[in-house]
Amino acid sequence: MVPWKEINLQRPGAGDQRCLFLADAHLRDPHETHYGVLKEFLARLAGPDTPGSGDGTSRIAVLDHLFILGDFFDFWFSRREKIYPGFKEIVSVLKDLQAGGVAVHICEGNHDFFLSWYFSHLHGMSVYEDWAVLNLDGKKALIGHGDLVDDENHRYLRLRRLLRSRTFFVLQRLLPLSLLWTIARGSSQVSQEYMGGAKEDIAAKMAGFARDRFREGFDAVILGHCHHAELQEGLESGRKTVFATVGDWITGRDYLHYHDGGFYLCRYDDRITG
Repeated sequence: MVPWKEINLQRPGAGDQRCLFLADAHLRDPHETHYGVLKEFLARLAGPDTPGSGDGTSRIAVLDHLFILGDFFDFWFSRREKIYPGFKEIVSVLKDLQAGGVAVHICEGNHDFFLSWYFSHLHGMSVYEDWAVLNLDGKKALIGHGDLVDDENHRYLRLRRLLRSRTFFVLQRLLPLSLLWTIARGSSQVSQEYMGGAKEDIAAKMAGFARDRFREGFDAVILGHCHHAELQEGLESGRKTVFATVGDWITGRDYLHYHDGGFYLCRYDDRITG
């Protein structure tokens, strides 16, 4: 495993943290159905500083932290404050959540990387290139997109290193943004084809990966990437463990909700209005 960044989510006297985890929206076009549904879903979340967040009106949840576990965007390139026009609406919703007191954390995926300058440097959100470890109310949780789990998929790992290399970063900076966005929209399928295997096969490899992490002392492993929603609870040396893959927002509308000390796998139904 590569090194990770540790995050302490404990706040003395604040009680259990309230977190939501989602991944794999692969956003491209605001006119796509799942783009609009996800925008609506995020708008119905609230932070502790959001006006009216305590009245429960049309709210799904009040959160302290939102974790996006990669491939939120189907591609990403930006130049300082300039981003792909189709992403402005959803980014605005993320900034509204942050203004309401929700700490926004983004793990880079195999489709969206080079995120740090825009989201971290410009807007103060947390961005993680590979893995992050959460101290979550005393639980040690490993989170990430999950594309690094299969260390035998050498073809994909070589592609990943190339796309995230300094050389590629410099090269993409030389292209006009409009051309770069056009190329990215047309070529994003390439990374998905290199992912390796059906989603059930990838989920099975992730479950084995999680068991190894539990033996190392982790209490929870939470991943995206496989587009398959699953929640498994178990025991390791007398400790309760949780392994979760959070599904996607293309067909499943799945997310993982942590509150009152427990993890709950949920599915958003936009027909619910209250």
